[in-house]
Amino acid sequence: MEYAVSGKNASALKTDCLILPLDDKASLLPADLPAETVSQIRQLIKDGDFNGKRGQTLLIHHPAGLPARRLLMLGSGDLPLSSSAFLKLVGGAIQALKATGSRSIAWQLHADMVRDQDLIWQLREGTRAAADALYQFDECRSKPSPANALRSMTFIGAGSKAALQQAVREGEAIAAGVTLCRDLGNRPPNLCYPAYLTEQARALAKQYPQLKVSVISEQQAEKLGMGAFCAVARGSEREGQIIVMQYKGAKGAPVALVGKGITFDTGGISLKPGAAMDEMKYDMGGAASVFGTVKTVCELGLPIHLVAVVAAAENMPDGRASRPGDIVTTLSGQTVEILNTDAEGRLVLCDALTWVQQKHKPHTVIDIATLTGACVVALGSHAQAVFANDHELAKALLDAGDETADRGWPMPLWDDYQEQLDSPFADMANIGGPKAGSVTAACFLSRFTKEVKWAHLDIAGTAWVSAGKLKGATGRPVPLLTRYLMNLAG
Repeated sequence: MEYAVSGKNASALKTDCLILPLDDKASLLPADLPAETVSQIRQLIKDGDFNGKRGQTLLIHHPAGLPARRLLMLGSGDLPLSSSAFLKLVGGAIQALKATGSRSIAWQLHADMVRDQDLIWQLREGTRAAADALYQFDECRSKPSPANALRSMTFIGAGSKAALQQAVREGEAIAAGVTLCRDLGNRPPNLCYPAYLTEQARALAKQYPQLKVSVISEQQAEKLGMGAFCAVARGSEREGQIIVMQYKGAKGAPVALVGKGITFDTGGISLKPGAAMDEMKYDMGGAASVFGTVKTVCELGLPIHLVAVVAAAENMPDGRASRPGDIVTTLSGQTVEILNTDAEGRLVLCDALTWVQQKHKPHTVIDIATLTGACVVALGSHAQAVFANDHELAKALLDAGDETADRGWPMPLWDDYQEQLDSPFADMANIGGPKAGSVTAACFLSRFTKEVKWAHLDIAGTAWVSAGKLKGATGRPVPLLTRYLMNLAG
């Protein structure tokens, strides 16, 4: 769908459907609406056909006094809205109109509609929310779902035309990153495996000349001394890959993103239960979010130096797979006793974290991983856990999450938890017992990031939806990460 912004009055805009967010008092009605339109709206409210409840919709064909062919009265509820409520409202309106024949739609913006957010924010995030609502994954169907008619969306608002258009452009770029993240996550594991992710990285490099891609094969990783990564990868017939994407939009030390890319996780020898194991294709959600973020950065041409690393492997239980009790030596030289082969994400990440620091000397490292079920228990599906060894970095990520409604929540990284990783045979164990599982996983990774500003996002609860019509990858935390990098770029 194409997105645009217009300074025209709502009463003069020719469109298939004009969307008017309204509360029960119709206080958001544009001042320029014709009297007969206002009268029709107020009569519908008076008659009880519309009460302004948040998310309520009432579609009027050939509304009085307007050139628009339809008018969608959209309940806003109490104002101002929270950021997340606004995004849900946009998505709900798009869903309601997908069932109509509308090809062009227009949304009336209101400066005071969203708490602490201006029109620029509404344009950027509204564009993203609309694109997200239109998303569908049909690649593996013999007959794709019927296409909806929607082709263009115009936001109606006053202000600097250049600034408003830039906001729409940013929203489209973020939406493109979210879509790539969702596509990668939703693809089945027989199609999306480590070598396939390498192909996707090279395809991005062809699309964006400023992006350079290199790959460390499993054999090369073994020669380098990545014992933890190889301990996970060797259990599969599909070779592991460490994919490196470098975008150099500025000089100086880079910021590094490191994504967990377990394209399917059986648990290895510590085999998972069979129920819902199909969802373990989403265990590369961290990698998918890195790909999506890289795409958005390239689309916007941000003036930053970014190195993105994806540690891609399958965790399978064949005869070469690692066993509980094995001890491996990581690239850092530290040794790890593997007590549970289903705690594999931290093993592939620790070597990738060490490598990117040794090779690229980043000023900041952020890893993103569907790491622990304990995180889902702690935070559910609303917020990703944010661990960091630097207060300012944690705040910047949390602020970016608040700004995009892709929220994170701060978690402890105290030394008190470190002793849970003690091993009688190695420098550390790869699990810390049943208590505070997400925290001890972060503590494990912190042992490989002591010399750099580092943050860890555990997205196990936010990367996908498990059931119902909405089952599938969410595209999170691409909005948070891209906002963080946009803020960093200034």
